[in-house]
Amino acid sequence: MMWAVKKILTVVLVLAVFCCHAQSPYVIVLGVAQDGGYPHIGCKKTCCTKAWVNTTNKQYIVSLALVDPENHKWWLFEATPDIKEQLQYFKNITNNAYNYLPVGIFITHAHIGHYTGLMQLGREALGAKGITVYAMPTMKQYLETNGPWSQLVKLNNISIYPLEKEKNIIPASGISITPYVVPHRDEFSETVGYKITTSGKRYLFIPDIDKWQKWDKNIIDEVRAVDYAFIDATFYNEAELPGRRMEEVPHPFVKETMDLFAKEAATVKAKIQFIHLNHTNPLLWNKAVADSVRIKQFNIAVQGKAYK
Repeated sequence: MMWAVKKILTVVLVLAVFCCHAQSPYVIVLGVAQDGGYPHIGCKKTCCTKAWVNTTNKQYIVSLALVDPENHKWWLFEATPDIKEQLQYFKNITNNAYNYLPVGIFITHAHIGHYTGLMQLGREALGAKGITVYAMPTMKQYLETNGPWSQLVKLNNISIYPLEKEKNIIPASGISITPYVVPHRDEFSETVGYKITTSGKRYLFIPDIDKWQKWDKNIIDEVRAVDYAFIDATFYNEAELPGRRMEEVPHPFVKETMDLFAKEAATVKAKIQFIHLNHTNPLLWNKAVADSVRIKQFNIAVQGKAYK
């Protein structure tokens, strides 16, 4: 009898632990491509041929969904030009278990792949009401003072929540989000990455940065401190854009990042999920190159995958 009681208690305990874990917030990758998406406009090269011929190879522009099952809420990171497809994609992945629109949208900066999807929330399209958009001061001012974004504010399609550098915000119980300013081409706004801390996991999201060495933080330390690091991998190496000066579009090359982490333990390398891939980046379309990166214990972010 005592044995049976102990067995029942063990099962109950295991189920309780499982249920608790299952309710922890997590991240879904909704896109992995650079601002122009994949395939890229006007591209007739080998890199995009497969995706033009077979649309199942298409990759959306970089975006994450932060999902909170316990509170039945979700947040979107980046409002990309693919937002219409990405909202439907999220709905399908989660079996329509959440509201169609997120509770809020976190923007990193004012380059076209990261905020222009906001236009779909306007009167000409969805006509949304009061969607919270989290933005840093210059980004906030840019949206409020430049059309057509200013109309979104005027008509209350969006409501902008001002962020402060390295100041945590808590959008829901058990979730903390911190913006970190990073060096990038800031023509219209500052650029940030985000650290997302939940009751279960810690995530780093830096889709755009000039070079790791220019940042006032140590990227190795930042990766060590999280469970998953979704970081800029726009270009694989310096030879990717023949005829164009790479200094015009600075990013940390994948090979540079791998060299930087070469002496780190495999467990640290495995935290890295390369994201924001330009259409010329072979990690998108060359299996041999992608496999060579994985053999070195690094990972490539997978569209549609939940990271728990």
